[in-house]
Amino acid sequence: MVSAFAFFFLLSSYYIIRPVRDQLSGAVGSSQLPLFYAATLITILLLTPVFGWLVARFPRRRLLGWIYSFFILNLLLFIPAFVQQDRIGARTLGVIFFTWVSVFNLFAVSLFWSFTADVFDSRRAREVFSLIALAGMAGAIFGPILTSMLIAVLGVAPLLLVSAAMLGVSLALMLLISAQNSTGTAGEAPVGGSLWAGVRELWSRPFLRYMAILMLLGDGVGTLAYALVADFAKAHFTNAINRTAFYNHLDLATNLIGAFLQLTLTRWLLMHRGVAWALVLPMLVNVGLLLMVMVGGYAEIALLGYVIPLLAILIVLSRAFAYGMIKPAVDALYTRVPRETRYKRKNFVETAVWRFGDLVITSGVSALDKLGAAIGTVALIGVGIASAATWVARKAAHAPDLLPETGANTAKANDVAEQV
Repeated sequence: MVSAFAFFFLLSSYYIIRPVRDQLSGAVGSSQLPLFYAATLITILLLTPVFGWLVARFPRRRLLGWIYSFFILNLLLFIPAFVQQDRIGARTLGVIFFTWVSVFNLFAVSLFWSFTADVFDSRRAREVFSLIALAGMAGAIFGPILTSMLIAVLGVAPLLLVSAAMLGVSLALMLLISAQNSTGTAGEAPVGGSLWAGVRELWSRPFLRYMAILMLLGDGVGTLAYALVADFAKAHFTNAINRTAFYNHLDLATNLIGAFLQLTLTRWLLMHRGVAWALVLPMLVNVGLLLMVMVGGYAEIALLGYVIPLLAILIVLSRAFAYGMIKPAVDALYTRVPRETRYKRKNFVETAVWRFGDLVITSGVSALDKLGAAIGTVALIGVGIASAATWVARKAAHAPDLLPETGANTAKANDVAEQV
């Protein structure tokens, strides 16, 4: 299926540049992450309404070619900057590239799914969307594997050319799909949308309030882990190639475990135990991981013949459960809200609220570091955050304004959900 290959190449492209971005965080440490996240938040707040305006006024398929071509050109322009990374400085380049990658991730993936929604009717979408998502999962694994093979041979900067080539293939496949499905005019009609449509309803719907708080607390654990790992990388890796390889290994391990969870435990929980279990279990795992770091700190353990830092285990497992269990569970809950809420309000929670939480958490970690707080103290605070997230996750799964579930397993799922 052409659309599945398009998504495969899109996520492969993203996961090639992701460790390139993260190695810049590792070069400066957690003290500079608030600056990175502040720039990202401001940029997203400014660009998302502009993006909504463009989508409201131009055919989405035409926008597809413009925006993806813009991102490909940007990748090529970044290559000389990374050749001169040491001269430019990781802090300056990091602010720019970290923000750019975050915008790329938000808009490129969102536009892909908007495009596929245009070219497939609802019946066909039910048949193919799971296959497309599976192809994306494969791309998220292939990207880090390819990066592992190329980083020692090519270095950091040429990886951007490889990513641009992958993105170009994805664009070509999407334009092919567009040409094959151009018989109707519905897909060419402009469609409105804005970040600000979700602001007011955030305060009036209990479910959205819970989801916003859960985004702040649940993602806060992942951001806390990211900040701690940035300090670890700064202390242990002296050049961009080694830092890129380190972060790439983290991504590969995360995506492999996340894929395994989606294909096994997550599916079983959602079908037989209910959404509440799939939300609460990852939060409990985070509590256990943070307790482990609180006791062990920067210690390393032997696992499967490798010596692995506890912090690496923390970030890999917390991310894997976020991608492989929390995300499918959250998406399942959003099927039980009105369609307008599902698209516009969800977008606000998963963009502005998400990046605001990143800024708050990293600012807090930076402040604790300046006060001389040990890693055990930071992890203890994380335990409190993860514990609060566990309670909010359960409340979100049982929000009073959620629409009733439908399907053969509804009664059974509701019965077991009440036990959580």
